[in-house]
Amino acid sequence: MKLHILAIAVHPDDLELGAGGTLAKHAKMGQAVGVVDLTKGELGTRGTPELRLQEAADAAAIMGLAVRENLGMRDGFLVNDEAHQLELIKYIRKYQPDIVIANALEDRHPDHGKSGKLIADACFLAGLRKIETTLDGAIQAAWRPKRVYHMIQDRFIEPTFIVDVTDTHEVKMEAIKAYKSQFHNPDSDEPLTYIAQGGFLDAIEARSLLLGKRIGVKYGEGFICENLPGIDNLDDLLLPQLA
Repeated sequence: MKLHILAIAVHPDDLELGAGGTLAKHAKMGQAVGVVDLTKGELGTRGTPELRLQEAADAAAIMGLAVRENLGMRDGFLVNDEAHQLELIKYIRKYQPDIVIANALEDRHPDHGKSGKLIADACFLAGLRKIETTLDGAIQAAWRPKRVYHMIQDRFIEPTFIVDVTDTHEVKMEAIKAYKSQFHNPDSDEPLTYIAQGGFLDAIEARSLLLGKRIGVKYGEGFICENLPGIDNLDDLLLPQLA
């Protein structure tokens, strides 16, 4: 299956929080959108890896994803080395995405920055035909995505561009809430964590409102592009006309 967008992140729920509205928007447009989670988030304080996998599947259905896979890399011990790059290259070549969405290159959680760089490097290396990989016994063709965009996660980073997700913001929030074990639940007897605080999801909504305001819409999601994006002509950057 060829995907138009492949979103890759280290933990299940990373992509819902940072890019859930964008993924749902492109799926709603009829494009093939998929997710590869690098780990099962097994070091998370709340819940279990098995429960996290089910929650990820539930969130995928809410967003309308064509596919979601988990590579089972070690949570907390993922590094940007040859072994991890080669494993990820297999899935980039398998799905041949035009666009890859990845973790932030710098963030509060050290896994986010490490995986952001791993994903960017693997996308470049996947285009080198002299790097040979096989999947299910077949030699894979080289493939390099046209673009790699990094999410904004916990730390605010000035975006390169902002996507209008007004029509899919509620889908994003429902996908986040599919991770029932991870976020605020007054009836839970599990330890309170940074993301399980009562105001955490309010902060996610507030950021979406802030980013939306920057482009004259209600809700937005911001992305960082290391390579300057080009446009065909100035009309590609028309701004909304506000009364």
